[in-house]
Amino acid sequence: MANGASDPARVPSTTAKTYDVVIVGGGSAGIATAASLLKRNARLSIAIIEPSEVHYYQPGWTMVGGGIFDAPFTRRSQESVMPDGVTWIRASACGFAPEDDRVILADGSDVHYRVLVACPGIKLDWDAIPGLREALGHYGVTSNYGYDLAPYTRRLVDGLKGGRALFTQPPMPIKCAGAPQKAMYRSCTRWEKSGVLPNIDVQFHTAGAVLFGVPAYVPALMEYVERYNAHLNFESKLVAVDGPGGFATFEQKRGDSVTRVEEHFDMIHVVPPQIAPDFVRSSPLAAASGFIDVDEATLRHARYANVFALGDACSASNAKTMAAARKQAPVVAVNVLAALEGKPPVAAYDGYGSCPLTVESGKIVLAEFGYGGKLLPSFPKWLIDGTKPSRLSWLLKDTILPPVYWHGMLKGREWMVKPHMIGA
Repeated sequence: MANGASDPARVPSTTAKTYDVVIVGGGSAGIATAASLLKRNARLSIAIIEPSEVHYYQPGWTMVGGGIFDAPFTRRSQESVMPDGVTWIRASACGFAPEDDRVILADGSDVHYRVLVACPGIKLDWDAIPGLREALGHYGVTSNYGYDLAPYTRRLVDGLKGGRALFTQPPMPIKCAGAPQKAMYRSCTRWEKSGVLPNIDVQFHTAGAVLFGVPAYVPALMEYVERYNAHLNFESKLVAVDGPGGFATFEQKRGDSVTRVEEHFDMIHVVPPQIAPDFVRSSPLAAASGFIDVDEATLRHARYANVFALGDACSASNAKTMAAARKQAPVVAVNVLAALEGKPPVAAYDGYGSCPLTVESGKIVLAEFGYGGKLLPSFPKWLIDGTKPSRLSWLLKDTILPPVYWHGMLKGREWMVKPHMIGA
């Protein structure tokens, strides 16, 4: 792959050219979809609209916070992952005009398409919790949801010898619904190993009413909750952080009443509320939820036949994980090719998502499920029983999945995620 601004496929482009496919978002979903499309038809003209010069392997951030990976391991240049043959438009999208087949850029210019693939990700709404943004990275306030913050999590965990540690989970939807728990389990296993766990009051505050949304995985997780003596607080939503004072405020629902409770902390791991990007919520593509309105199976837009969406920004009810995007990308690719020929969608997505829950050093509960909480294991039960902690699952997360991401998913290699064809 050529590098540098001299490459004509990667210079900024605001011409009136109409591309076969315009992809908004150069994250996991966008790059994987472009690569899958080009594997099938290298002659397509594809533009990817992405302002960032850096691409992250975000599933690795919980491992950074847990002391397994170093942060640079999860980071590469956007240039290095951009598929050969695409036009990289280094700009921010700020609106959609689907009636005219246009994407509007922040500078006011347009990019025209025959088919649009929208995957701009999700917005981490740090400002929704008063005091949080100012406290992040200081006063014991951290989050594995930030590249620069995950190393701070590691330092806090290693430095805490006693006191109170809080872990929070906001209302759904969020990316990687298991990540708030992973932060707790990884911290506890390190405290257990260093012998200080009995000195630490561990609390998990979740806005939800259950520990995990798929019941089959709850028994194994509860064994670790009990092992680490973590106190569960259901329907407890973080609403304010006082970093200098070391207090967090929660709204707790108890029956029909809601009360405010202040909790002191020596360390708090916060997962921010998450919403669709502003320009998506205000666009004609948005559903009532603010996310892009798609058919859950075909991932085609509910009203515009030449628009598709996947990843964290789409309205499908699957878990928002990298594994979901990996399964969605080939489905979208073959359906986009059908749309370019004026045909209806030919492939369907089953809601697959995966959440490798790192419950202790060397063991993971590998949650794999689809729409409605249906279990969708990738491996036979004799090899990996996802409802139980497994060392082989740890090997998958620690050693196998990163190269699968960089050298498989982002290169259009559809290992174990071939699209399911409708009627097949």
